Amino acid sequence: MANKPNNHPRFTRRKFMKMTSAAGISGALPPLMSGNVMAHDIESSSFNFSWHGPVRTKTVNGKLVSAEGFNPEFHDNAIAPFLPEYVYSKSRIKYPMVRKSYLENGPGANREARGSEDFVRVSWEKATSLIAGELKRVIKDHGNASILTSISSAYLTSGRINYEGACMSRFANLMGGFTDCVSEYSTGAAQTIMPHITGSTDVYAQQTSWKSVMDNAEVILFWAVDPIKTLQAGFSPNMGFGLDWMRKIAKSGKKFIMIDPQRSATAIEFGAEWIAPVPNTDVAMMLGMAYALQEADLENKEFLDEYTTGYKKFLPYLLGKTDGIAKTPEWAESVCQIKADKIREIAHLIAKKPSLLLTGWSLQRADHGEQPPWMLVTLACMVGQIGLPGCGYSMGHNYPDAGADFGTAPTVPYIDYGDYPDNPPMMIPASRTTDAILNPGKVIDYNGDKITYPDIKMIFNEYGNPQCRHQERSKMINAWKKPDTIVTHEICWTASAWMADIVLPVCTALERNDIDADSVGTTITPIKAAIEPEFESKEPFVIFTEIARALGIEEEFTMGKTAMELIEDSYGTARKRAKNTGIKMPKFSEFWEKGEPLEFAIDKSMSDFVQHGDFRNDPLLEPLGTASGKIEIYCKNIEKMGYADCGPHPTWYEPFEYLGSPLAKSFPLHMVSPHPRYRMHSQYNQCESLRDIYNVAGHEPVTINSQDAKARNIKDGDVVRIFNDRGQTLAGAKVTDNIRPNVISLWEGGWYDPVERGVAGSLCKHGHANALVKDKPTSSLAQSCNANTALVQIEKYTGKELPVTAFDPPKGA
Repeated sequence: MANKPNNHPRFTRRKFMKMTSAAGISGALPPLMSGNVMAHDIESSSFNFSWHGPVRTKTVNGKLVSAEGFNPEFHDNAIAPFLPEYVYSKSRIKYPMVRKSYLENGPGANREARGSEDFVRVSWEKATSLIAGELKRVIKDHGNASILTSISSAYLTSGRINYEGACMSRFANLMGGFTDCVSEYSTGAAQTIMPHITGSTDVYAQQTSWKSVMDNAEVILFWAVDPIKTLQAGFSPNMGFGLDWMRKIAKSGKKFIMIDPQRSATAIEFGAEWIAPVPNTDVAMMLGMAYALQEADLENKEFLDEYTTGYKKFLPYLLGKTDGIAKTPEWAESVCQIKADKIREIAHLIAKKPSLLLTGWSLQRADHGEQPPWMLVTLACMVGQIGLPGCGYSMGHNYPDAGADFGTAPTVPYIDYGDYPDNPPMMIPASRTTDAILNPGKVIDYNGDKITYPDIKMIFNEYGNPQCRHQERSKMINAWKKPDTIVTHEICWTASAWMADIVLPVCTALERNDIDADSVGTTITPIKAAIEPEFESKEPFVIFTEIARALGIEEEFTMGKTAMELIEDSYGTARKRAKNTGIKMPKFSEFWEKGEPLEFAIDKSMSDFVQHGDFRNDPLLEPLGTASGKIEIYCKNIEKMGYADCGPHPTWYEPFEYLGSPLAKSFPLHMVSPHPRYRMHSQYNQCESLRDIYNVAGHEPVTINSQDAKARNIKDGDVVRIFNDRGQTLAGAKVTDNIRPNVISLWEGGWYDPVERGVAGSLCKHGHANALVKDKPTSSLAQSCNANTALVQIEKYTGKELPVTAFDPPKGA
């Protein structure tokens, strides 16, 4: 079968409009996007923000009719045209709602009906009084630790004042604190272990500038990272700088190598050599490369001696003197199924040429996810180019605008989080929340400490979607039937909202005012409401104000100010900071009236920034933040922790399930669940016209190799069932040779759509990856998630047609 791209890195709005027009399917677009404007209509425009970048909006007679990306010739925001549909989605939560049994009988009533029972509309006053009363009861009877919240940084809308996590943090601190989460799903393993190794999280550190990479690197090795896709959306306003550099570097004539089970958009765009190891065996391949350097006397001994500690303790493991297994390229081949000669070839190439080893965050979202970033840094140390212009390693260039030129904008403050409580509840790792709910009193290890799970009586979910992002859906459904009360603030009827007792409607970013700034300091952005909030939805600051009022602490929460006044204060603080550095900013009224990003000059002194450059130039005066001040290949602090599943140096630990394990006889396909191209996790999935771009037969697409499809009589476009002992889901088959045999790829974030709502194990009709992934920690050190460790089987679905109802609201809602 001929190779064909498995995603659409060049699918622009213009191409989509041309395609739909030619095909006669303009009805796929939201009607409001193509409506005629009459002469007497009242038009207005505004400036707002989406995950995929700033947008300009157009409103007619109070209705949002269109949106387009800011500066579209530079940065094509593929999501912007679909924002009207996002706002007017049938999935919107319109009013405060309470689960029927809960409203009639109070906390703990008919828990088993969560996820399936009807909801009843109530007033805001009634809803907030119920929440306030339950907060008081739980704190009085069980203590603050019995209230679980999860300050989400990946499921939220934009802004510094209406940022849901900041509002929840301020509110929780006023209440004495709730049980919150440490670490996160995105980077939990890396951000926990890397401070021990390099003194930084690395994933959120300032990265070497793309200019330096362009000018100096001759080889770029992309290891399980797809920046052409991941640079589309980010936490701060995405100005498109990273994607611009991607376009330039793709044409630079450098040597590009992509190591990934799937031939990604980046591999296709760059014409990269594609190397496809068995998933979760990357550490074995890195060890084989390290052995190849050592045997050829290509390791940089001077760098290892001057800038690292512990290499001599790691070397016996590499050579097999400690466990009897030399980590030769031949041994690595037996594990990762990449030829030994190819492993040697790549190792020698990166040692002899100026090279950048560039990875993202997917490798560490797997069993023993702490090991790949540690081993990648060890390999980079052996190459010895860390701190040289454009070379070394990177764990953050996958994030929008990382490596772009820095601007001179002042920082824009968030809403004041308030005073941290004196004795707050202990935090738990984000990916262990289900385990904590099910096992109160259980003691777990975490990063050298012990954590005791509290007895969770109430979940206060301030706008995330745990019932999508967390692994092992059946287990979490059972867990969420245990607390007395679950409160969710949401825009739409997600699976998490369906599982709640009290649901409060949140308005979208296009229905609120706020202020934000990009991540590299080039702009400060006004967020201006395009329309009034739909139905009875409210902005986060107002929602928490209402709850605070019911508790008698409104003044303490609001500080006596409205959201708009706090927005002006935030700008005013930034303006004072700018003045102190000699930068003049307009008055707030002028900034707000103009309604466009305020741009700042580039700091040319940072254009050639090199990560670890100062450390390399002077390791004594510029030490790293580790115990030794150097890169720790062998870490004594981790050794003291004594964990059997995370030792003192990078190690190949066999995953609990992968293609080399006995379980592969029953479930012979390894499923990976990368980020989607046209969503931010599960956000925007409710937009039908957007789904039409990528869905297959009305389901989430699953990419399958042509050999595996043929063996199962599966054809491109067929509906298939993916299953294992943990769950099952339908999906639409996308048959291609751009994925290695025995591997399938199902995007994370597809909304959960069970045949029987609220019933654990029920068949998902839509294509929900986390129905299949085990809720197991990476190791005792980070206790992070295993999103990319899952064995499954797949078959052609021959049952009756099951319409997708994931986006339907509850009856009467």
